[in-house]
Amino acid sequence: MKLLITGRHGQLGSELFDLKEKYPQFKMVFVDREEMDLSNPDQIIQVLNVEKPDLIVSAGAYTAVDKAESDQELCNTVNHIAVKTIGEWAAKNNAKVIHISTDYVFDGNSETPLKETDLPSPINVYGATKLKGELALQESGAAYVIIRTAWVYSTYGANFVKTMMRLMSEREEISVVADQIGTPTYARDLARAIMTIVSVPEFIQGIYHYSNEGKISWYDFATAIKELKGFSTKINAINSDAFPTPAKRPNFSLLDKSKIKLVYGVVVPDWKKSLEEMMRSLY
Repeated sequence: MKLLITGRHGQLGSELFDLKEKYPQFKMVFVDREEMDLSNPDQIIQVLNVEKPDLIVSAGAYTAVDKAESDQELCNTVNHIAVKTIGEWAAKNNAKVIHISTDYVFDGNSETPLKETDLPSPINVYGATKLKGELALQESGAAYVIIRTAWVYSTYGANFVKTMMRLMSEREEISVVADQIGTPTYARDLARAIMTIVSVPEFIQGIYHYSNEGKISWYDFATAIKELKGFSTKINAINSDAFPTPAKRPNFSLLDKSKIKLVYGVVVPDWKKSLEEMMRSLY
């Protein structure tokens, strides 16, 4: 089976690239903006026609959440139109699609872990374009798996963990939001989950949720990073209204992982164990 993975140099794409040697039974082709620009539907089709993959892992996306508020057209092209284009090509060519989406399709007003059947209601441009991408893929006629994830971090790219480590090494005191609840996702764990889905005999279409196990705030996450690295920085817990951003963030992003565990047998590690693993990988 031939896989084509978009977003080669993103956090998830990089982790999938690192796993490729463990799956010699698959031919894995990785593309990024240089090889397949997601803002160019014609180029997407050209590349897919040349590569003719059996399965497309749609990991590339426009993820600059705040910038998206003023860059709506490009965000929509990458997160919606590109996914629509991939889905339509897959439907015509009997290919499958695993598409990565986000907790940001929800408004964050839930008080219980979010299930795949809960009604999406995005509160920012990024979330709205990701939801449009989901719907376009479902309507394309392609066989699909959509995985919604949250709070992604990795040894690769820019993310919360690396930002906190930098700030804690530079400052005596920092402030971190304490009223947004969820669970982080170590991109390597998500990459393993994707390869589990790719490897099973039966492709069971649908929407699935994936993040690490647990329930924490960003403040709790920062505190764990501090403890694991032995920083002495003072961390102040603040409310999100004290740290205004161009894009609103959901206050509650805790995902229910029951379905992906039941249907695909995916193992979901505890968030702190995964954070420890990531930090060991950094050095």
